[in-house]
Amino acid sequence: MNTDFLKYQAQTSPYPLGMEVSHAVGSYIYDTNTKKYLDFVAGVSACTLGHQHPRVNQAIKDQLDKYSHVMVYGEYSQSPAVQYCKLLASLLPAPLDKTYLVNSGTEAIEGALKLARRTTGRSQLISCHNAYHGNTMGSMSVMGFEERKQIFRPLIPDVDFITFNNEDDLQKITTKTAGIILETIQGGAGFIQPNNDFLKKVRQRCTEVGAMMILDEIQPGFGRTGKLFGFQNYDVVPDIVVMGKGMGGGMPVGAFTASSTIMDLLSHDPKLGHITTFGGHPVIASACLATLQEITETNLMAEAMEKEKLFRSLLVHPLIQEIRGKGLMLAAMTKSADITNEVILKCQDKGLILFWLLFEGCAIRITPPLTISEEEIREGCSIMLEVMDEILNKN
Repeated sequence: MNTDFLKYQAQTSPYPLGMEVSHAVGSYIYDTNTKKYLDFVAGVSACTLGHQHPRVNQAIKDQLDKYSHVMVYGEYSQSPAVQYCKLLASLLPAPLDKTYLVNSGTEAIEGALKLARRTTGRSQLISCHNAYHGNTMGSMSVMGFEERKQIFRPLIPDVDFITFNNEDDLQKITTKTAGIILETIQGGAGFIQPNNDFLKKVRQRCTEVGAMMILDEIQPGFGRTGKLFGFQNYDVVPDIVVMGKGMGGGMPVGAFTASSTIMDLLSHDPKLGHITTFGGHPVIASACLATLQEITETNLMAEAMEKEKLFRSLLVHPLIQEIRGKGLMLAAMTKSADITNEVILKCQDKGLILFWLLFEGCAIRITPPLTISEEEIREGCSIMLEVMDEILNKN
């Protein structure tokens, strides 16, 4: 299968991991040789409830028996999407009450950037150095990592950058600014949290100059940081919140939410200000609804904080310099990219899936399903420590 994988399917890197997947259940993925792997990555934060969660699977099957795609987004009233958006509005702070459903996180970013420009009538967008918001042209324009985007220029003009957590840079947000987009917790940069009320100060500056504050919750969202959305940890409410990854329980989806007053601007002058064929797909929306219900009707969010404590207590080793992040959005930092690479690859050999972050080479991604058990956490951390001991003793 790997031969055909490399021959017929486009690759994103020169050296893919190439695991031949047979099936996945709970916190484990199984290869075609029946070897099982404990999953500390959850499809890069996407499989919030693990693999083959019965509530999500049942919702998908039930909807398949009713209807699948019937019309482009925004024309027909379809119960799964309506129920989902209504539940989401009830869980978000005012005035965030209207949601546009799309197919991926990067498409949601595109919609949010367009909405900021449509709302303000301004063109300037501001992002952060080392930010990652997706890989389509608009999202790439607000990516703060020149090495990854230089070859694709020219991109969207009138984009400026500030440094995350640098208050002096906030003066760059002016009456010319349509919106500033920030990850609530910087992901690719190394799971960096806002400090010293940075997000509140961004909010205040945006209010002063009439700019839109856009928060990218694609990674922290849906319970991973102990709250439904990461921004709820920092006493701030954005004008537009963008979501994806964990909202679909492993299904492909994205969305952006704003106030009705703002969101309704996409429907006129011009009409069809943002359109999508498959956004709000009833099968995907059913998976999203089941996922959101499961997250909010159980103790998974509170348990994420206890599981963070367990990870931090177990992952103590000379090769680990610090643990960054919050809840079950964690990164174990080593002193070099070489060590990180060796840990990730050797752990996979021993049946533990870890992964990298986009820009921070020293980081080991730890973003397991919220449903992971304490026993499984102990099992995986034991493998990590065993591998690190081998590396330390070798050197």
